[in-house]
Amino acid sequence: MMDRLSSMSAFVMAAELGSYARAAERLEMSPQMVAKHVAALEQRLGARLLNRTTRRQSLTELGSAYYERCKHILTEAEAADSLAQMMNDTPRGKLKVSAPVTFGSYSLMPLVTEFLRDNPEVEIDLHLTDRFVDLVEEGYEVAFRIGPLANSSLTARSLQPYRLVVCASPEYLAERGTPVTPADLEHHECLGYAYWSRPADREWSFYQGSILHKAQVASRLHVNESRALMTAALDGFGIVLGPEDFLRSALKRGELVRLLPEFEAPSRQMHLLYTANRQRTAKLRRFVDAVLLRFGPP
Repeated sequence: MMDRLSSMSAFVMAAELGSYARAAERLEMSPQMVAKHVAALEQRLGARLLNRTTRRQSLTELGSAYYERCKHILTEAEAADSLAQMMNDTPRGKLKVSAPVTFGSYSLMPLVTEFLRDNPEVEIDLHLTDRFVDLVEEGYEVAFRIGPLANSSLTARSLQPYRLVVCASPEYLAERGTPVTPADLEHHECLGYAYWSRPADREWSFYQGSILHKAQVASRLHVNESRALMTAALDGFGIVLGPEDFLRSALKRGELVRLLPEFEAPSRQMHLLYTANRQRTAKLRRFVDAVLLRFGPP
C-alpha cells in the first residue's frame, strides 16, 4: 500500500514540473514509481487528477483543487516534522539512571543537581544500587558501572578510573601502630565492604610501581554501605579501603590518615552505558555530554 503523503508529494511535483520524468529526477525515484503514486491517489479518489497525452499533461478540475489541498497538507506535515525536531533538540522528560551507591551519593549527585538546574524540563529518576541492572529489561536509559564489562550490545563510554585509598583514624593508629607495607595489614582490623553479589574481599592488592603486592586481610565487620564503614573507621575500629572522592573530606580534616603512601591501590574501571537507539534523545545526549565533561578520561 502506497504511503499517502509520499503519493501526494509525487503528484504535486509532477503537476508543478509537468512530467513524471522531471518529477522522478527531483524526487530521486523512477518515473514508473511516480506514475504508481499518482495512480494510487486516482484509484483512491475514483477520478483522474491528470490528463495525460504523449506530449503533455494537465490538471483536471478535480486535480487542480486537489493539488492546492495537497500543497497545504505537505506544508503542514513539514511543519510538524520541524516541531518534532525542535522538541528532540530540547532536553525534556524523565531520564532513568542507575549508579553504584557510593559513587552516586558522593561523586555523581553534584553533577545531577547542576544538570537539572541547566535543563529545567528534565526530570531524573536516579536509582542507587551496586547490583548490575539490565538496562533494557528494567527500563534504564543510562547506567554507571564500576568494574570489567561483559560483552553486550550496549554503548559503553570510558570514564576516569574509580580510585581507591586506604586509611585509618589517628586513634586507631596510636593504639595499633601504622602499617608500612601491604603485608602489615594482615595483623590489623580491616573493614570489609560487603558487595551485593559476593562476600567482602579477603585480599587487598596494591602496586609499587609495576610490582604487585597482595595482602590477606580479615575483618569482624562487613557492611554494604561506605558511609557506615567510614563511621567505623572514624570511631577507631579499623582500616578502611574506600573511594578517594568519598574519603577526601575526612582526610583533609585529619579525621583519617592515608596509609601506605608508597603503594597504590588498583583503580577500578568505570563506564557509562546506554542503549544505542536511545542516544538520539536530547535529554540523553545532553546528560552523556555532561558526564563525559565531568568524569571523562583526560
